[in-house]
Amino acid sequence: MHAKRQTLGSRLVRDFLMNKYLYLMMVPVLVYYIIFHYAPMYGAVIAFKNYAPIKGILGSDWVGLKHFADFFNSYYFERILSNTLLISLNSLIFEFPAPIILALLINEVRHKMFKRVVQTITYMPYFISLVVICGIITDFTNADGLINRLFVSMGYDGQAMLQKPELFRPIYILSEIWQRIGWESIIYIAALMSIDQEQYEAARMDGAGRLKQMFYITLPGIMPTIAIMLILRIGNMLNVGFEKIILLYNPVTYETADVISSFVYRKGLLEFGWSYSAAVGLFNSVINLALLITANYISRRVSKNSLW
Repeated sequence: MHAKRQTLGSRLVRDFLMNKYLYLMMVPVLVYYIIFHYAPMYGAVIAFKNYAPIKGILGSDWVGLKHFADFFNSYYFERILSNTLLISLNSLIFEFPAPIILALLINEVRHKMFKRVVQTITYMPYFISLVVICGIITDFTNADGLINRLFVSMGYDGQAMLQKPELFRPIYILSEIWQRIGWESIIYIAALMSIDQEQYEAARMDGAGRLKQMFYITLPGIMPTIAIMLILRIGNMLNVGFEKIILLYNPVTYETADVISSFVYRKGLLEFGWSYSAAVGLFNSVINLALLITANYISRRVSKNSLW
């Protein structure tokens, strides 16, 4: 055992000496994750305590699973869990395939200038401030907004759309597609560039049209990338971005718009329920971890593509 450890140690030392500059470049990234991601995990212990800032984390009274039990038995548990799952599933069904479709369409365009214009236009919304994006959405869907007026001309009642609970999810999902489709398509366009062009030449010689080339060459070529991105998306299903939700929702639409992250924000920062919100956040993280592991396992068994 000692010889093996020594051999492993010497290999690590030799690798470090050979790639010392690469390891040096990795140090800031490691420091960032240690300080801002791993060190704060210690604070999760307040989920099992009745945290009081004046007593500190160690001095606060231990209450065990009380906050978890209160959350599971509360009126809000079913509502925010169902809202989070519905928004996440709708996003997975409609928003996840959108950049893949856009990348495939851009890949079929032969006019380089038109391709660049399309890419630029679709990228732009991603770089606009989220506050500005939500302001645009609010203005356009107000009673006198542009989109609302268009729907009024088709028989809509004219009420502000964000005041209707049943319209919140469609507005959220459509705005997510508009905002993220161009940026998220970059990784798929990069994957398309790595496909061997000789495959297309061979397919054309065999009489395959562009549609068959897409189904039998292009899609299989980017399938590993799609699988990895799908695993990451499933592992992040319950992390519906609370910033956009908070900027768009209001008490009228809580019944369909309130999600776990916005609930944690209200309980933790607005109502000062630090331990309760920490318990809800910890529950959210555990479920996400379970989903990530499950999705990775299924993908590895089905398609041989996985994160680990």
